[in-house]
Amino acid sequence: MAPFDRILLCYDGTPEGQRALRCGAALARHLDAETHLLAILDLAWWPAGYDAFSSMKFDIDENAARQILQEGIAKLQSWGVSATAHSAVGDATEQISNLANSLSADLIVIGHRHGGFVTRWLAGGSHLALLDRVSCGVLFEVID
Repeated sequence: MAPFDRILLCYDGTPEGQRALRCGAALARHLDAETHLLAILDLAWWPAGYDAFSSMKFDIDENAARQILQEGIAKLQSWGVSATAHSAVGDATEQISNLANSLSADLIVIGHRHGGFVTRWLAGGSHLALLDRVSCGVLFEVID
């Protein structure tokens, strides 16, 4: 029995996400693990308080999340990995931890870009928050 029977791959279309997807796919294929792909669209920067744009924002978010998910699934299939597709719009830390916990995932694979102290502070330390919210392993594919 493999130590990681159920793997959650997180994908957002960024270069970090693409590398993490490739790494996670290789691991999932090697371990013959049940694989899930979560495509995340986190648009926290969208201006809040503009009710006229709220329905438009939701439509744009949903369409972009579906497009990212389809792209990720296509890449996985080209690498010989079958995955169950999931998409989410919202805070990445919350979405990843909620799905990982509901799936009882053994491992989460996610991309990360190096940044200095100020960059991490401005970003809110979301990677540390993720580690606090899940009880499984987390593999960060790091890009300099």
